[in-house]
Amino acid sequence: MSTDGSAPKKEPSGVDLARVALRAAKEAARARGDAAQQKKQARRGGLRSGARADGRDPMALGSAINRLITERGWETPAAVGGVMGRWPQIVGEDLAKHCVPQRYDEDERVLVVQCDSTAWATQLRHLSPALVARLNEDLGHGTVRMIKVLNPGGPPRRYGPLRAPGSTGPGDTYG
Repeated sequence: MSTDGSAPKKEPSGVDLARVALRAAKEAARARGDAAQQKKQARRGGLRSGARADGRDPMALGSAINRLITERGWETPAAVGGVMGRWPQIVGEDLAKHCVPQRYDEDERVLVVQCDSTAWATQLRHLSPALVARLNEDLGHGTVRMIKVLNPGGPPRRYGPLRAPGSTGPGDTYG
């Protein structure tokens, strides 16, 4: 607690501060450019179509997507999505056949991966420190703090005379 009785506030990290400062600088530069363009158009007598590019021209799809990602602050989720697309190249073909990334929690910085058997889940747990280091090399330091391994998804539990009481099916040995 601070001296005034309020709870201490969480200070933003260096990466977050840099991201906010970059976004503010880009917006200020864009605003200065827009103001200069409006003054120029006012002197010429309004908006005219011309040979030079301006803000009304169509934009390439890749440029539009990159601009949207930057404006919305989606750099990290987009980068992690790219890693999920390159998962076999990052972890290797054998591991990628049995372990699939499911989602990324940006707040906790946790990558959730589901394996198809308990043996592969154990293998992934042993390899997770090296994989976290490799992912952070691609994405930037601290982007992924931990890999959470989910239990194998098996068929639904069936009841019947050939089932042991209390069995949860093929995933009951997980853990």
